[in-house]
Amino acid sequence: MNLILENLLGRLLLEKDISAFYNFTDQVNNENKLIKICAMTSVSANKVRCNRCGTIHIKTNVKLPIGAFFCPTCLELGRVRSDEYFYHLPQQDFPEKTYLRWTGKLTENQEKISNALCQQITNNQKLLVQAVTGAGKTEMIYQLIEQILSHGGSVGLASPRIDVCIELHQRLSRDFTCQIPLLYHEGDSYFRSPLVVMTSHQLLRFKEAFDLLIIDEVDAFPFRDNDMLYFALENAKKINGNLLYLTATSTDKLDKQIKKHEIKRLFLPRRFHGHPLVIPMFFWKKTFYKKFIEQRKTGFPLLIFVAEIDFGQDFAKNLQEKFQKERMAFVASTTKSRKTIVEAFRKKQVSILITTSILERGVTFSSIDVFVINSEHPNFTKSALIQMVGRVGRDSKRPTGLVSFFHSGKSLAMCQAQKEIKKMNQLGGF
Repeated sequence: MNLILENLLGRLLLEKDISAFYNFTDQVNNENKLIKICAMTSVSANKVRCNRCGTIHIKTNVKLPIGAFFCPTCLELGRVRSDEYFYHLPQQDFPEKTYLRWTGKLTENQEKISNALCQQITNNQKLLVQAVTGAGKTEMIYQLIEQILSHGGSVGLASPRIDVCIELHQRLSRDFTCQIPLLYHEGDSYFRSPLVVMTSHQLLRFKEAFDLLIIDEVDAFPFRDNDMLYFALENAKKINGNLLYLTATSTDKLDKQIKKHEIKRLFLPRRFHGHPLVIPMFFWKKTFYKKFIEQRKTGFPLLIFVAEIDFGQDFAKNLQEKFQKERMAFVASTTKSRKTIVEAFRKKQVSILITTSILERGVTFSSIDVFVINSEHPNFTKSALIQMVGRVGRDSKRPTGLVSFFHSGKSLAMCQAQKEIKKMNQLGGF
């Protein structure tokens, strides 16, 4: 099989997608091993279903002038039309070999989770690891990934957040010997590998491809309780493939499945370095500048969360004007150079980083403090605030730190976040 067709194994692509990437058409049409799947299927006289994202539409709402129907739900991945086909080649096994080169050591608690994962993964198994932020979830799944890869299997690791994917890709590329594609809107071109890192929407481009699918930060938007992405998840794993969810805070959907014994939960309430989670402190917003000056005297980097992009841009500009000697930057989902800016903050070339919730989870910085401005804002949910707190104290060199919520009146989410963090510390033995 040539490289072009090999890259179709386990994929679900329209002919125009294939032509755009590989510049061929005749090979696709003449390859008798290719499976053609209708892009959309009528489910009733007036309804049609997209076979990529599973969404059912009323025909009159999605009818094109040419008489065909289209799916607006997954339009950002390319338009799906009812008069077109998806092309698919069944996934094949990879060479059985060792890929793991990580030489680190797990803590006793991490090793218990790691061993349980390796022992409990069976055909069509669903597991959830719920571990506090900073518990070291990534390292705990290494042995499981290696177990699948060493038997010729394939592993997909997906997250709703681009920044989480970028950091996971860096760590996995360092700790595994295979080349790993990083798939997101502006990421790598796809190449076939036993280990793939991607944003959760990229799951829509796969079909029965993975022996193990891992979803990191499963509680984060847009994955949280998203029927389309759960459909993509089920479609992307092999029929007898396994699912593993990773999170610090669960969701209603997952909790219901746990109660029904459809998912088994493994719980770790203790950080890898053995120190408790930092408890956030509440302050009136008018005290911000006083607390800011106090924090800057410590010399530790400062991560400041804001609830909205426009406010964050203005806030960053005003703060820089007041403190011109500080090296500041602002990042949001719209920031084109955010990968460069985040890396500059990690290397301490930027000392103060103002950000929206895009950096609330899945990224690790050494020895930082966190401020949250307008922490009562409805954009800041309980889980989001817990994740923001979790950016502090992740380094064994400085397992403590400062977390300050600045508000104009406490919200329920703020109080719930503080209460849950205290509860996690109690469960962790503190």
